[in-house]
Amino acid sequence: MRKLVVIEFLSLDGVYQAPGHPDEDREGGFEHGGWQRPYFDEVLGAIAAEGMAQTDAHLFGRKTYEGMAAYWPTAPADDPFAKHLNAVEKFVASRTLTTLEWQNAFLLEGDLADAVRGLKERPGKNIAVLGSGNLVRSLIANDLVDELSLSIFPITLGGGKRLFPDDGALRTWRLTNSNATSTGGLVLTYEPSR
Repeated sequence: MRKLVVIEFLSLDGVYQAPGHPDEDREGGFEHGGWQRPYFDEVLGAIAAEGMAQTDAHLFGRKTYEGMAAYWPTAPADDPFAKHLNAVEKFVASRTLTTLEWQNAFLLEGDLADAVRGLKERPGKNIAVLGSGNLVRSLIANDLVDELSLSIFPITLGGGKRLFPDDGALRTWRLTNSNATSTGGLVLTYEPSR
């Protein structure tokens, strides 16, 4: 069975919102978009390359899909992230989208948990989730996440969207790997303690 891997950039105070670009997600009056960019280094690049080699599909929520689809199809062809993201299958969880323009992108149909279980049962490599906080909370609540890859950076944002469900459920995770970055970040890999 394929692994579902959630990949997130987090501030020390647990915010995942808008790490890449100032206008990525201003919802709730968030003013710190692009906060993660100064922390990208060769360590993160190597970890990302390794992750891409192990991944042949991505799962996105609607908002993340729309942001990615607006940029990556027209990114320079020699960009390794563009090359990967444009080539692999992309599955999108949305209640409002009816069509997808990005090549190799498909809408999930029916119940989210059932659709994701079906994806995991298909042959292939890992399925990665980038961003997509609302989706991630649903995946965690439905016990569908096989691995968390959390890159935590030495910045506090004082507010913004938090990653984990606020549902009162106790969940335990086991640390399976850790790497320090040259910019003071940590990349921590966890698996559920099932």
